Amino acid sequence: MFGGGEGGGTSHTTGEARDASRTTGGASGASHIATDDGNASHTTPTLSGTSHTTHHTPPTPHRPPDLRGPEALKFLWERFLIPLAEAMAPAVREAVEVFHPDVVVADQQAFAGALVAEAAGVPWATSATTSAEFTDPLAGLPKVREWIEARLTDLRRTVGAPSGTADPRFSPHLVLGFSVPELAGESGAVTWVGPSITGRPAGDGFPWDWLDPGRATVLVSLGTANADVGERFLTACQDAVRERAGRLQAVLVDPGGTLGAGSDEDVLVVPSVPQLALLSKGLDAVVCHAGHNTVCEALWHGVPLVVAPIRDDQPVVAGQVVAAGAGVRVRFGRAGAQKLGAALDAVLDDPAYREEAARIGAAFRAAGGADAAATHLEQLAEESRHG
Repeated sequence: MFGGGEGGGTSHTTGEARDASRTTGGASGASHIATDDGNASHTTPTLSGTSHTTHHTPPTPHRPPDLRGPEALKFLWERFLIPLAEAMAPAVREAVEVFHPDVVVADQQAFAGALVAEAAGVPWATSATTSAEFTDPLAGLPKVREWIEARLTDLRRTVGAPSGTADPRFSPHLVLGFSVPELAGESGAVTWVGPSITGRPAGDGFPWDWLDPGRATVLVSLGTANADVGERFLTACQDAVRERAGRLQAVLVDPGGTLGAGSDEDVLVVPSVPQLALLSKGLDAVVCHAGHNTVCEALWHGVPLVVAPIRDDQPVVAGQVVAAGAGVRVRFGRAGAQKLGAALDAVLDDPAYREEAARIGAAFRAAGGADAAATHLEQLAEESRHG
């Protein structure tokens, strides 16, 4: 059984959620898997001889684009994470009763799966599709930590077992981390499996012939959830690239259309890109918001980064990139063309950044991804059946 949500104090979006779904799709010996992922209710086959059930979850509330820091965290917990858990709990409880799973696999921010499993006495595994929680991001914010712990206590009373003690974000049975220590740092409670990177549509509509093989190519992307805050930053990136037009070209992802018709021979502005296909063609750098998915896909391909975190888990992930030597950090709200250009010059001209990116990419591939995660889940299921 698997529960999946989007968003959080250290939130993930659609890209990161793919990691967990690939994992459950790769297991071969576990029990039934019921997935809450916000889609229409239906049942489809996933594992050998089992089924996959999907239920409705509440729509994601609109978050004001200028919300940052503790206020953004409070908004997400009060307006999304807690309502999501309350909405998911009845269907998750029913699925546990009907399917009798050996193991529940719960997204780290979809608390219903963990709380219902604990109440039912079923072992559960945490699927942590971002590594930010493992660094204790609230270490310097004791009041915020107390507030979150109080919310979890209240939620346990309404959703789980009031006598329960486990933190639904960190299973005592198994925590799967879709990164590696080479990037995220050591954490003894985590089983690192690396990101789950598999094929996606190759992008038949992308203008591949626009790319000039004689110039370095940079991808600029702020992910799927930041279209309403990116105009100033994307414009600055556009200016920085055009100042280096003799040696540089850029693909700018602008899903909100904030740049208008801004394409020319130096800058290609598109609403979306086949990111994996573009990376596999051989990018020279990626400029992004430090979203976990974009960072991992770039490093998987050995591509260094310029990271400009906006909110949620992004400052933590950006810090990991810089600490690993695989990229340069700039301030999203203040960096202009000059600073962005200098950051691009650094990651393009200093081979150390690309070497470190390649080192992390090798560690990702060695960790095993979805297959490794599925193996750990099968082991936990086996222990549950015979324990």
